[in-house]
Amino acid sequence: MSQKYDKEFKIQTVKMIQEQGKPVAQVARELGVSDNTLYRWINEFKQDPTNAFRGSGNLKIEEKTFLDMQKRIRQLEMENEILKKAMHIFAKDRNGSLRLSTNTAPSIRYRRCAGF
Repeated sequence: MSQKYDKEFKIQTVKMIQEQGKPVAQVARELGVSDNTLYRWINEFKQDPTNAFRGSGNLKIEEKTFLDMQKRIRQLEMENEILKKAMHIFAKDRNGSLRLSTNTAPSIRYRRCAGF
């Protein structure tokens, strides 16, 4: 199983290599880390020093914003479908297909059954 190193350790290691000019192989031996791991850390730090070594499950701001937008789009699409269905129901009511509000027959039957 691979060893887990925290963000601060990785940053200090990369800075030590860059600032002190120590060879990667030497630092790798001193810390007990593979050369490839150190090269990967150096590359990740060079690409984005402020967001380097986020850890698993932590997204970049752009990625999180994108996922939030996708979620909002899905939500709005669902709301739109619900509104379309409601519009069709109300359109049927206007055309006379489902005129429940003006139909008095059910209330007359109710009165007769209730003995009024």
